[in-house]
Amino acid sequence: MGQEEKSGVPQWPRVSKFILSACAATVAEMVTFPLDLTKTRLQIQGEAALRQHGPGRGPQTAYRGMLGTALGIVREEGPLKLWQGATPAVYRHIVYSGVRMVAYEQLRDVLGRSEDDSFPLWKAAIGGMLAGAVGQFMASPTDLVKVQMQMEGRRRLEGKPPRVQGVYHAFLKIVSEGGIRGLWAGWVPNVQRAALVNLGDLTTYDTVKHFLLRNTSLQDTSLCHGLASTCSGLVAATMGTPADVIKTRIMNQPRDPNGRGVLYKSSIDCLIQSVKGEGFISLYKGFLPTWMRMAPWSMTFWLSFEQIRKTMGISSF
Repeated sequence: MGQEEKSGVPQWPRVSKFILSACAATVAEMVTFPLDLTKTRLQIQGEAALRQHGPGRGPQTAYRGMLGTALGIVREEGPLKLWQGATPAVYRHIVYSGVRMVAYEQLRDVLGRSEDDSFPLWKAAIGGMLAGAVGQFMASPTDLVKVQMQMEGRRRLEGKPPRVQGVYHAFLKIVSEGGIRGLWAGWVPNVQRAALVNLGDLTTYDTVKHFLLRNTSLQDTSLCHGLASTCSGLVAATMGTPADVIKTRIMNQPRDPNGRGVLYKSSIDCLIQSVKGEGFISLYKGFLPTWMRMAPWSMTFWLSFEQIRKTMGISSF
């Protein structure tokens, strides 16, 4: 299971798996993107550092819960704004999901399976974290653009001037203010989050799926894939939300003329300020939409990914 050569099927190059992973991720991203936007808005509101930075700098209107946030966006900005920032999000997943999936399978082959064809949990954990970290580091610039574009509607309602006018303009603005290095602003919490999320997503899916195949009567079908993806979405949301909050706040903070963040010096500083000013629970702001997004995202991605592989004659993941 998971080998590239099976029953005479020719060995597929890594680029094919990259493309298939990117296609499955694009489908999942477009279906669940409004929940990602809702999560981002919830994570930003009530920032203690923003309130302390100066009077009148923080949002005047607070969102109340996931549904209230979504309805507020539709009412105040229009329904299409639920997909604001979707373009860089798709760009991100083309890079991120393509790299992480190919990297994980490569690491799985290198680290090797046990005699019973199982992949030990500790090896799966290492592979998942490394694959997620590498994929996210490469995709970090697109994630930065996505976060900033997601907050533009909120800024306009608060009477603030728009920061960006599109994906291309956002990239140019970031480079002009902080240089090429500015594209990787917030990459540390970004990579930390991706490592934790993939520890939950890739590791859980791979482990649960093959556990079910070895220990139950389930076959390698959509039912097995659905059960494994349900588990992976919950674990990924639980492990990744705190790092996601920190990442979002660092990426969205205003910057000085030298491209340095005004509110936070580092991810640790953001963590300390958030917990000190808002309490530990602030690290789980947006958890419900995060989980409600990750659950359908994970299921859509894995079901699509497995089906596309089957259709193209590539062995099951």
